[in-house]
Amino acid sequence: MKIIYSPECLRYGQKGHPESPERVKSSYNFLKEEGYKFLRPEFVIEQDLLEVHSKELVEKVKSGNFFNFDSPAYENIFYYASLSAGASILAMNECLKKKEHCFSLMRPPGHHASKDNLGGFCYFNNVAIAVAKAIRDEKVKKVTILDIDVHHGNGTQDIFLNNKKVVYISLHQFPHYPGTGLKSEKNCFNYPLSAGTKEKTYLEKLKKALRIVKKFNPDLIAVSAGFDTYKKDPLSSLELEFESYEKIGKMIKALEKPTFSVLEGGYTLDLGRCIYFYLKGFE
Repeated sequence: MKIIYSPECLRYGQKGHPESPERVKSSYNFLKEEGYKFLRPEFVIEQDLLEVHSKELVEKVKSGNFFNFDSPAYENIFYYASLSAGASILAMNECLKKKEHCFSLMRPPGHHASKDNLGGFCYFNNVAIAVAKAIRDEKVKKVTILDIDVHHGNGTQDIFLNNKKVVYISLHQFPHYPGTGLKSEKNCFNYPLSAGTKEKTYLEKLKKALRIVKKFNPDLIAVSAGFDTYKKDPLSSLELEFESYEKIGKMIKALEKPTFSVLEGGYTLDLGRCIYFYLKGFE
């Protein structure tokens, strides 16, 4: 199993910001010690960005001419966001080519970035870019995006709502940022969870959600892999344990579909261990 990673993604940040380079750096070190192999990503091309984002958003990120409290206009943020999006595409390509799970360990995350807007620590929607490219290049006909981040992927839903080639599924805490995802809409299936939800209830909801995946019968599964559902995460109130992620991985693997995962949230220095258990579920 390969992990996509570049130390370039550690070169930006802001003191006190939860989406810190330390969370990914410590994860890389942990996974490297566990024997995982890493691939270096390449930058996304603008054509692939424009498959899911407006020209205005791309130019805004490129120029840094924007203000967003959660998603600062860091110097060279277009460079870092383009590399993170490119990593998602590489994970998708490797997954389809090698017929094995592939994981993108990069930042910034992406699932709050919509067609026209950035936000929630996200600039470009990494998963959406990779999925749209897989469909456009006719690598696959149908894709399920499974979002297990504690926050609803409002950007991903915005991009793919009404798209018959994509089913979007999200399990997330509600009410919680960004305040969306209370109900399912057309091809977007939402499973809101109360604060304090523990593993048993979470896995029951996931089992129900995966029935939709089986019925849709996609050619590819893309996972927005957030680990802010972990019980010690400072930005959420769900109660998953390390071992919960291994069970989640096993349940996804049991679908027997090509699957790649892209890092979203997870804001403790235990992130590497959470990812490790998740990856174990696929092995």
